[in-house]
Amino acid sequence: MAARNPTLWGIHAGKTGDASHLFLKQNVIALGWSHVGDLSKLPADREAFKARVRECYPDRKEGYFPVAGGQLFRFVHEVKTGDYAVYPSKQDRNINIGEVAGSYQYDPKTELGYPQQRPVKWLRSIPRTQFSQGALYEIGSALSFFQIRQFADEFLAALAGQSVPESPKRDETVSYVADEIEQTTRDYILKTLATELKGHALAEFVAHLLSTMGYRSRVSPEGPDGGVDILAHKDELGFEPPIVKVQVKSTEGSIGEPVISQLIGKVDRSEFGMVATLGTFTAQAVNFARNKSNLRLIDGDQLVDLVLRHYEEFDSHYKALLPLKRVYVPEPIQGSE
Repeated sequence: MAARNPTLWGIHAGKTGDASHLFLKQNVIALGWSHVGDLSKLPADREAFKARVRECYPDRKEGYFPVAGGQLFRFVHEVKTGDYAVYPSKQDRNINIGEVAGSYQYDPKTELGYPQQRPVKWLRSIPRTQFSQGALYEIGSALSFFQIRQFADEFLAALAGQSVPESPKRDETVSYVADEIEQTTRDYILKTLATELKGHALAEFVAHLLSTMGYRSRVSPEGPDGGVDILAHKDELGFEPPIVKVQVKSTEGSIGEPVISQLIGKVDRSEFGMVATLGTFTAQAVNFARNKSNLRLIDGDQLVDLVLRHYEEFDSHYKALLPLKRVYVPEPIQGSE
């Protein structure tokens, strides 16, 4: 019978690394969720773990329960003795790799509130600078406990004392990391707008976005709007051209040509029309708009572009709705894949 290849598990020691001393000095990896109690008393079933988390944390949103329950289930039942634990320490900026040395144990006396534990024999502590950006990104997961898959071979090589091949100028995974960060941010913006700003609320948001671009906007009252949600203009009174009539759709599906035709029918020759949506436009809608010089279609991706471009001018309300922080990521070499 062939030997089982060990699995690599990534783990964090709390948001601020407060459990680092517990990990490295007492030779364990540990999770919190102290209210769930001794998990060895639960059936070896994901649904039982999910139900236990829901019972102990009833105020959390529904999406929290399967995520938290899944992490706890893996920690107790999927991690095997002989697997490897990878812990990125924030204090010394090292990557610590150890071998899981035993089964799950519950220690309610742990002062920091990390009672869910597995014993570990730490094998190596390696500076972060010896790893690729892709590997560092993978162990920077937002989850407390997760399986390392894509860059597992790199961590195993580091454990064996083998160096990671270096790129002549920059890490070849830079492009991957930058793209992942950007896409995650874009997905977050669209998801937040779709869940928090339905119908009229999204029209208010688009009007505010237009204000950061130098327009003054009037939003139609809630209810039937005749196909025009926002009237935007440059001058204070709204008499001088250009006058822009805007239809806003909070749907995440495709907007067809009938919606575009409805709006353009209310736009005079001296005016401009715009349809903004969180979703996309059908090919027929795009072809229709292509022949209209005074019509602009803004799909979800383009709307996110505008949000990112004008975010610094948002008021406190919308910055609180979309809390974003400016970060710098390495720029891929021109011409790299």
